[in-house]
Formats: sequence, C-alpha cells, structure tokens
Amino acid sequence: MALPLAYSLRNIAARPGRTLLTAGVVALVVVACTLLLGLISSLKHTLVGSGDPRNLVVLRKGSDNDGASQISREAYQWLRFLDGVGRDAEGTPLASAQLVIQPFLYKIDGGRENVLVRGVESVALSVQRGVRIEAGRMFEPSLGEVVIGRALLGRYEGARLGGTLRFGRGTWVVVGVLAADGSSFESEIWADVREVARDARRSMPYSGVRLRASSEAGLAQLVERIGSDPRYALEAKRETLYYAEQAESADALYILVVGIAVLAGLGAGFGAANTLYASVASRTREIGTLRALGFSRRDILRSFEVEALLLGGLGFVLGALASLALAALLRSWLGGVAFGAATFTNNVVELHVTASDLLVALGMALAIGACGGIGPAWRAAGLRPIDALRRIGA
Repeated sequence: MALPLAYSLRNIAARPGRTLLTAGVVALVVVACTLLLGLISSLKHTLVGSGDPRNLVVLRKGSDNDGASQISREAYQWLRFLDGVGRDAEGTPLASAQLVIQPFLYKIDGGRENVLVRGVESVALSVQRGVRIEAGRMFEPSLGEVVIGRALLGRYEGARLGGTLRFGRGTWVVVGVLAADGSSFESEIWADVREVARDARRSMPYSGVRLRASSEAGLAQLVERIGSDPRYALEAKRETLYYAEQAESADALYILVVGIAVLAGLGAGFGAANTLYASVASRTREIGTLRALGFSRRDILRSFEVEALLLGGLGFVLGALASLALAALLRSWLGGVAFGAATFTNNVVELHVTASDLLVALGMALAIGACGGIGPAWRAAGLRPIDALRRIGA
C-alpha cells in the first residue's frame, strides 16, 4: 500500500524552517533562470516581430545588415520600377530607400549609447505596415525633423515629443512617436533620408531598399530578378528572414543561460539533498515504524521522492512570483533593457516573462528536487525496521 500524499505534505509543513530554506535556494535559481530567459525571449520577439512576410530587404551582396551595405541612386531607381513591386492607391511604387547610421546619444541617467537612425522617405509607412505614428505627426522633409520609437522616450536627452536631439552635425526636432507592436522599429529614430545622407556626407546615399511585393508570386520573382542582375550586385531576402538572422545571437545566449542555470541547479540540488538527509536522520524511528507496519521500501522511496518534488514545486512557485514581480518592477524602473545589435546599435527591449520561460523554470525546479531527493530517499528506503528501532533505543 502506498503512503498518501497528505503524509508528505504534513512532513514538509512540520519543518517550516528547513522547508523554506530549501525552497528559497530553488527559488533563487528559478528567478535567475526565468529573468534571463525572459530577456532572451523578449529580444527574439522584438527582432523577429519586425519583419513583414510581403516585404523584401535589398542590400549589397555580401552585406548581412543595413549598416554594412551601400546602394546607389541608379540602383534604387531600377528597383522601384521592377515588375512585382506593389503600388499604393496613387500608383506610387512601394519602394522605400533607406540609410542607416549609428550615432551616439546621451542617456538621461548618464553615459551614452549607439542608436539606430534610419533615413527614410514618406512612403516608408506604406511599406512598413506594422509601423504607425502613435503621437504627433510624420516628419516633413528638409526641415530637420525626426520621429522616434516609443522605446526611446525619456531614455535620452531630448527624446520627447517637441524635444531636440543632437547627433551628427546638426540638431533635430522630435515631431512624432513611432509605435510598432514592440518590434525593433520602436528603438529607432526616423528622419528624411536625403537630410541624413547630407549630414553624414555619404557619397552612396542609401544603405538598402525595402520593397513591398504586389503578391507572393511577385515576391519570389523579385528575389530571383534582383539577385541575377550583374550590374548592381544586389541581394534580396524576405524581411522576416532578415530579422530572424539578426536574432540568431539570442540562440547562443539561450544555450549559455541554460548552462548557467544547470550549474546553479547543481548547487540547489545539493542544498535540497542536505535538507532531506537531515530529515531522514531525524525520522529514523518513524521510518522504522512505517516499515514495521508493512510499508515497503518502494513506498518509503516514493514518499521521500514526492517530498523532494514538492520542495522543488514550492521553490518554483516562490521563484515564479518573485520573477513576475521583478519583471514588472524592472519595466517600470528601467523602461527597457538595451541589447547590442548586429549594427552595433542598441535594441531597447521590454522585459516580459512568458509562459514558456516559466515552463523551463518549472522543469528545472522539479529536476532539482528529483535529483536532490534520490540519495536521501534511497537511504530512507534502505533502513530495516529492526535497525531503525534499535538505533533509536541506543
């Protein structure tokens, strides 16, 4: 006959000090694991969510990001009128020439960071369908105006509606705020592409071109047509693929975080094992009595392993609650966490803990409990009734 679950629950409740100490060690591992995984998943969401499946990113061959590419005016004009490029209601080609630079901006709380400034034309909002003006208005060309992503608000000096930013060789007035459902565009500054090119003194005025295809079939044809033309040495890829490649660095971070969590989990497992070994030592008479009453070694083994899993589960609950509270506090306090991007600029990421992050942490907490409980459970199950009773009597 198996020992009831209530027996294991009562044993955990009977030793609150040891129980909370062990659960607290597991909770610390859960907090560290969950917050780091939350940062990585938030970064991947920010980058991958930036792409539109109907858009193409056109760069010079051999370039893996906008900052490393250059495209001439002639190439841009050729791209605009290719078959398969979509058009708006007025017949304007949905082709957005862009220029990316990475100036420093000074933070409100001190220090400085690289920020991505994207020179665009007015058609950019029609091409980048996921981006919209949340407050204010779009900039007017040749007036020294910019719009900024909402992740930058209050982070840098002058980063507010009506404020003045200083980068490059001039000053720029903030006339609008961009929103893009949490994508990386919310970490950018948009300005008139011709003004940015003049300010940066770029002989090749564009970094790349965003094209919106008229159809899925047209998109595939555009990729083939652009890549096969020898005159301009250009390459086109889906915007979703482009940002997925930018997010690949997060996969390496994910592996690193899991590795660190495993090492921390080993320490927590030893802590759980010590607690359960002490529990076995203090309950020798009880274990002997249970064996004398007819409970098998397997019953005792299962009962102690259940206790270990319950300790791991309690540690997860405490750690998960702490993680959610800390994530909310960090969002309120910091506004966002800056991650370096492939263009050596920063993506400002809001920390959100997802269900998948919590599931990984739950698995780790239960693994800590299970592994930490194996030794003590085996020792308890190995006690013979007569030996346990004699040890107490001595």
